[in-house]
Amino acid sequence: MSKSNYITPEGLKRLQEEFDYLWRVERPKVTREVSEAAAQGDRSENAEYIYGKKRLREIDSRARFLSKRIDDLIVVERAPEQAGKVFFGAFVTLEDEAGTRNRYRIVGPDEFDADRGWISMDSPLGRALLGNTEGDEVQVKRPRGLAVYTIIGIGYEETPG
Repeated sequence: MSKSNYITPEGLKRLQEEFDYLWRVERPKVTREVSEAAAQGDRSENAEYIYGKKRLREIDSRARFLSKRIDDLIVVERAPEQAGKVFFGAFVTLEDEAGTRNRYRIVGPDEFDADRGWISMDSPLGRALLGNTEGDEVQVKRPRGLAVYTIIGIGYEETPG
């Protein structure tokens, strides 16, 4: 499954902040720590040196990934003109067969957050919701079996609650 390249402005800002933090704060700090550990002598048995070098590789790898990924992303900045349909960035309220309601936001794969109810447009639920309208029933294949949801509401503004 390929990753979609869409992202919200907020998601892009978070990725850029992570990159900046890694490059301007974390990497210089770890570099200093590695230099200090190297000055202590034998590097082969110096745990601080070995861990620091490993951490530098992790930081560099993540920074390279973020740099390339940010360049490839397409920022979706506004709600679609066709109101009433589920598109990227939509906040969707669903009701399951038991009458339980949940609210989700359709976002890019780089910004999904289960705790906030933000689901990737590439997820089974995200794919099932896209293009549907209020009142539509959507079916989602899950490991536990088929789930049926009714779309109760669609919006493009975050509201409390």
